[in-house]
Amino acid sequence: MKKISLIKNGLIVLLLFSGMLVAQPDKKAEKLLKSVVDKTASYENLKADLSYTMVNKEMDINEKKSGIIYVKGDSYRIEMEGQVIISDGSTVWTYLAESEEVMVSEVDESDETISPNKILTSYDKNYKAKFDSDGKYKNSDFKLINLKPNDGKQFEKLSLLVNEKTLEIENFSVYDKSGNVFTYYIINMEPNLNLPENTFTFKTEDYPDVEVIDMR
Repeated sequence: MKKISLIKNGLIVLLLFSGMLVAQPDKKAEKLLKSVVDKTASYENLKADLSYTMVNKEMDINEKKSGIIYVKGDSYRIEMEGQVIISDGSTVWTYLAESEEVMVSEVDESDETISPNKILTSYDKNYKAKFDSDGKYKNSDFKLINLKPNDGKQFEKLSLLVNEKTLEIENFSVYDKSGNVFTYYIINMEPNLNLPENTFTFKTEDYPDVEVIDMR
């Protein structure tokens, strides 16, 4: 069964894709992106409403979901329509309410995965940032930044829509080699909250009928 992590294969972080040709870096785009990421990384923690779409035009797929994301350092928690994905930075628990099972796996540290905390709070200079010249919006504060890696990766590119004035990520999209586009919309972000201690751990005693599938 596939792991999920703010993205395919692992929701839900920063930059893992492929490209035969790498665009020259745009210093202004890199500076803006770094400012956005640095601001988000400065928070002790954050909570945001999350809207997700997965589109594949060739296969006529248009899937939509909504939920909530919590991030603190290397840890994150995503609650999305019958599914809860939790990571404490070393372990990932994926709980499926309908089947009452939780899959337990180790965090994949390879650069082939994307996780929400990486997207929101880290910046990797191995990826080239460039403004999208076609990204025109009624709100002139919105800037679309495309990111491509130096080397071939599992994903083709990552695009981030950022607010230049507030230095916040509005949404980000991951484009994979199968023609899938995964887009996550960050809504109503709230930083520095008093979160419960168990926010980023899964306690089986809280789910007495859960089946544990240990994939470690």
